[in-house]
Amino acid sequence: MDSDARGSDAVGSDATVPTHCPYCALQCGMSLRRTADDPGVEVVERPDFPVNRGALCGKGRTAPAVLSSRVRLTEPLVRRAAGGPLEPATWDEALRAVADGLARTRAGHGPDAVGVFGGGGLTNEKAYALGKFARVVLGTSQIDYNGRFCMSSAAAAHQRAFGLDRGLPFPLADIPRTGCVILVGSNLAETMPPALRYLTELRENGGTLIVVDPRRTRTAEQADLHLAPRPGTDLALALGLLHLVVAQGRTDEEFVRERTTGWPAARAAVMAHWPEHVERVTGVPVPQLREAVRLFCDAPTGMVLTARGPEQQSKGTDTVGAWINFCLATGRAGRPLSGYGCLTGQGNGQGGREHGQKADQLPGYRKLTDPAAREHVARVWGVDPDSLPGPGRSAYELLDALGGDVKALLLMGSNPVVSAPRAAHIEGRLRSLDFLAVADVVLSETAALADVVLPVTQWAEETGTTTSLEGRVLLRSRALTPPAGVRSDLQVLHGLAGLLGHEKGFPADPEEVFEELRQASAGGPADYSGITYRRIAAEDGVFWPCSGESHPGTPRLFLDRFATDDGRARFVPVVHRPAAEETDAEYPVLLTTGRVVSQYQSGAQTRRVPELNAAAPGPFVELHPRLAERLGVAEGDRLAVVSRRGRAVAPARITTTIRTDTVFMPFHWPGDGRANNLTNPALDPTSRMPEFKVCAVRVERAEP
Repeated sequence: MDSDARGSDAVGSDATVPTHCPYCALQCGMSLRRTADDPGVEVVERPDFPVNRGALCGKGRTAPAVLSSRVRLTEPLVRRAAGGPLEPATWDEALRAVADGLARTRAGHGPDAVGVFGGGGLTNEKAYALGKFARVVLGTSQIDYNGRFCMSSAAAAHQRAFGLDRGLPFPLADIPRTGCVILVGSNLAETMPPALRYLTELRENGGTLIVVDPRRTRTAEQADLHLAPRPGTDLALALGLLHLVVAQGRTDEEFVRERTTGWPAARAAVMAHWPEHVERVTGVPVPQLREAVRLFCDAPTGMVLTARGPEQQSKGTDTVGAWINFCLATGRAGRPLSGYGCLTGQGNGQGGREHGQKADQLPGYRKLTDPAAREHVARVWGVDPDSLPGPGRSAYELLDALGGDVKALLLMGSNPVVSAPRAAHIEGRLRSLDFLAVADVVLSETAALADVVLPVTQWAEETGTTTSLEGRVLLRSRALTPPAGVRSDLQVLHGLAGLLGHEKGFPADPEEVFEELRQASAGGPADYSGITYRRIAAEDGVFWPCSGESHPGTPRLFLDRFATDDGRARFVPVVHRPAAEETDAEYPVLLTTGRVVSQYQSGAQTRRVPELNAAAPGPFVELHPRLAERLGVAEGDRLAVVSRRGRAVAPARITTTIRTDTVFMPFHWPGDGRANNLTNPALDPTSRMPEFKVCAVRVERAEP
């Protein structure tokens, strides 16, 4: 057994262990203290950690509740007969069943008939080991992860413009010190509450906040200017603002000349998006467009921060690219207190895509198609570079192929039955598999469909690293011994690899895995080779890239040069195009989706916490009073929201803070209120991001 997961409790009666929240990419610092009550630890504030300075949201404060044996899995489960129930099993039986299911499929249909699906909440060590397991043990190209649904569009645009993708190229601490922030499609007050203080401090310091969101959210309430575009038109809005920059002569010509390429083509594309046209497309009045440009350009420094709103669209890469062009044209990039950044969502959404669980990548953010990258990683792994499979399907395409070309699936740290677009269809694809194995901490809606369920350790019961939205590599330290019937994901992969003929190469000790990850990432774009557990603990995290133990880490990127071959940022010409699905007579309303403060992602864990459920007990449909009047519905009436893909039913929540042509649903719940029954899997051609944030629906009274 791995000593990290099976040793004595790390927290004594009077001691605390510093760690980090298991939820979003803010990765708030906290400490855990031993208690006599189930689950055995409680959260203690950690004011010395610089990101949250002790502040925690309700999810962080109640995170230990999911450690309780009353709500989590504590023994393996096996479905011994087709259509039969999941029954308790020994670890030997469960691991053998998984190994046999994967081996049988591979032998009968080839390696690409076996799929692997990971998660943005897995630690760096787990993500690294999972990618290695897929490519070395299974020999499959069919691996991707749910982080594809998070910020893949921003990542693609980052790579295209800057040559490197890190969510924020500067620390969060820089935000209050800039002159103006444009926050696009983010509701920090609900998704990352401790981060809201950075925007509050920005305004206290004399800076300006502009929020772009079709809803007047709690975050938008803090803004100096709120722009409320029609869902799916963020690209037109960004192009319209850049048009005004050019028309008003506010381009930073020296910066463009000295540090960029491609401006003439990008400028020509922008000129088709004049203000009156953009107003007609977006619904944002021309005076507000002009005011946004004035506020941003009058400030000495500025930042644009995007989140899922503009990114989860079938044109998300181009939309982010337009905002990057806006930053470049105004000289707000590659300079202190300025730049474009993406607010990563999942806890390890950044690190999770850097180390190999993504369909097209090897550790260190290396490209799977690059011969030099393949040779480097293969040497670390002790395999022939030619044995490594090429790129596979993206997340939705992989899920859509289940039961067809892909006949068996190993899934870790994800719940696509709730979180995937066109969710009812994906649930059907999962049910059609010949074999499904799920490793999870709770019996999620996806795990309930599995042939084998493997109970794995949680954040407080294991040591491992994550990488926050700042690019800061952090250490979560084990504070508690897990239940006797629970093993770590690394132990699971170690056991499966051995049963499948690979006795070496898959250690269960997380620090040993991280040491190999350091070697595999060395020299790559996301270079972790100078980062150690010791350094992380001593320095409150280390910013990558960090190429040696004497290297200080890199809190701020691009100040001297961008990560392109010539050191210049690249303008990419883009033009507006409609959403993949526009409204019509049959589906006359737009649906957009998002989160609420007391639930997280698919809700598999937070829905098991009484305090959080009391605050957010179930789904709802948010709509404007004018739309409610047309429908003849009152607050709390049951509404059916219907798209071309499915139907969801939830009570009405009537509010003036949403556009009259739009309804909003949170996506945390299964069952009748499953919002992702409705969402459109239309994919961005570059990032393969589904269009979660906009689709056409009709809204009607539901039968009592």
